[in-house]
Formats: sequence, C-alpha cells, structure tokens
Amino acid sequence: MSPARRGPGGAGQESATARLSRLLTMVPWLLRRQGVDIDDAARQFGVSRDQIESDLGLLFVCGLPGGMPDDLIEAEWESGRVYLGNADTIARPLRLGADEALTLLVGLRSLADVPGLADPRLVADTIALLESALDPSSAALAREAGRRIHVDAGSDAETRHVPALREALRCRRRVHLRYVVPTRDEATERDVDPMRLTRAEGHWYLEGWCHLAQDTRLFRLDRIEALDVLDVDGTPPPQAHPRDLAHGPYRPEDAELTVTVLLEPEARWMLDYYPHEVVGSADGERVTITMPASDPAWITRLMRRLGGRARVLSPPEVVDLVREETAAALALYDGPAPAG
Repeated sequence: MSPARRGPGGAGQESATARLSRLLTMVPWLLRRQGVDIDDAARQFGVSRDQIESDLGLLFVCGLPGGMPDDLIEAEWESGRVYLGNADTIARPLRLGADEALTLLVGLRSLADVPGLADPRLVADTIALLESALDPSSAALAREAGRRIHVDAGSDAETRHVPALREALRCRRRVHLRYVVPTRDEATERDVDPMRLTRAEGHWYLEGWCHLAQDTRLFRLDRIEALDVLDVDGTPPPQAHPRDLAHGPYRPEDAELTVTVLLEPEARWMLDYYPHEVVGSADGERVTITMPASDPAWITRLMRRLGGRARVLSPPEVVDLVREETAAALALYDGPAPAG
C-alpha cells in the first residue's frame, strides 16, 4: 500500500457517531464527483486534508461481509484526486424517514415559539424545505401533527431573558446575573461568560463560566431575577467545558455533602425520584440509602415533607439541624394560641 493509502491513524479527536455520519454522506458525494480534488473535498466537509485521507483509508477497508477484494470499497487518491468504486450499495444520499422528519418539524416549531432564540425566517424556510422533501402523505401527516401537537416552549419567566442572552452569545459578551438560589432562599450576584442556551427536563438553562464559582455552571432562566449584558469580552476560558446533559442537568458529583437516610416503607417512593445508593436494609421493609445533597436546607425540607417516614443518620451536623428544626416546629404547638 502506498503512503497515500494509509489507514485511519492520525485523525483528530471526534466522536465515532460524527465520523460515521460524515463517511455515510461522503461516499455518495464522491461517487457523483469522480476525480474531485482532495482539497475541495476537505473544504466541502469542513475538515483538513489529512482527515479526508484518513477517512479514505478507513473506507478502503470497508465493504460487504466476506472481506474479499470485490467486497471492499475501492479508493484512489494518490494523484491528489479522489476516485471511488465498488460502493453502489451506499451510493444514495441519506434520506429522512417520515418519523425523523416529523421529529425535526416539531423541534423547529418549538424553536419558533421561543422569542429571540432563532431567526424566524430561517426556521420558516427550513420547515418549508422539510415539508417539500416529504412525500404527499407524509407531508399531510406532518402538517396534521403540527396542528395537534402542542410544544411547551417555557413560561414568560423563562423566555424573557432569551433575546438578551442570544445577543450576548453572538457578540461574545459577559453577562451579570442576579440569580435566586431557592435552596438557600437568597439571591447572588454573578458574572458569567455564556457558553450556550439549552433545554433539559422541561426548563431552559444558560450554561456558562461563572466567575464566582470559577467553574462551569447551569442557570435556570426562570431563576434569573435580573440580567445585564456587559461591555466586556465574554469568551469562556479554555478550561470551560459543556456538560453532558444526557442524564439531566443535575450531577451528583456537584453535591457538597452525602447524607445517609433510613427510609420507612411509606417513603420508598424516594428510590424512584432521587439519586441514591442503597447501603443496607432492615427487616426487608426499611432501607438505608446515601444521597448527594447540595445544601443541608434541602434535606431538612425533605424530612419535613416525609413527616417521620424517614430519618437522617449522618452526617452529625445534618442530624442536629433536622433535630433543631423539628424541635422548633413542635414548640409552636406548645405556645399560646394566636389571637382570633
């Protein structure tokens, strides 16, 4: 094999899904442009020449089961021009199915419902393009679904800051937030370098580099009391990395403490709703778990809600806090009856 036919080594860091998507798109594109200059191909797919050569090296060992020469894709690029052969089985460009197109249309309509989040004309043009690409029956189904499906784009409290944040993202400007922390019933002042607007578990969030915490943080938009776009460069530092929100915005590793709780049978529903680890059981009914908690006040409120159906076992400072709040609440029943 000549040096131009080297294997897929030297490729940049990217996910396997992203590379597979590019390869599936690249094959039909190259088949329709036999002899295209390799640099033109690199520009088309937004990657380097080395990456294109690495992709071609990978295609060269791909094909039908069997592994015989006639089963594999033929790739030539030694002259600086690309020629593909024996790839007819994946020669057609990728096409959206009706369910995929419908999902995209619903998502686009949800974007259109959020003020300032997307260019309305661009969204409308994209919706029209998708509908025109569907066959008549699927297009009719998509339009009917669009009339029947209601997309909750968020409350006014969530979306009122979207235009300003979108502008801050576009111009790379820092923002100043007055942010409410419900677990501590207080508001904090923070300077944040915006990274993205995202939606998770029914709420809109700003993700950015928080200069108060010196770390990446998520801020629920409905908890932002006030927001100012500053005339200061808001480019996040190199150590700012977006979170993986596949499992929701909350990360147990962000918790400040771990609490051990004994659950009575009536409180076992908590196992379905809160991150935890089972560490023991008693008499087959009660169960002992550890839970991450970002604030002791949240644990005390949870214990009040459970009304004796759960008991904090550790750490001692949280046990004492729950005991003190319980005693204070009981003392109210021993005082004089209020007038009237």
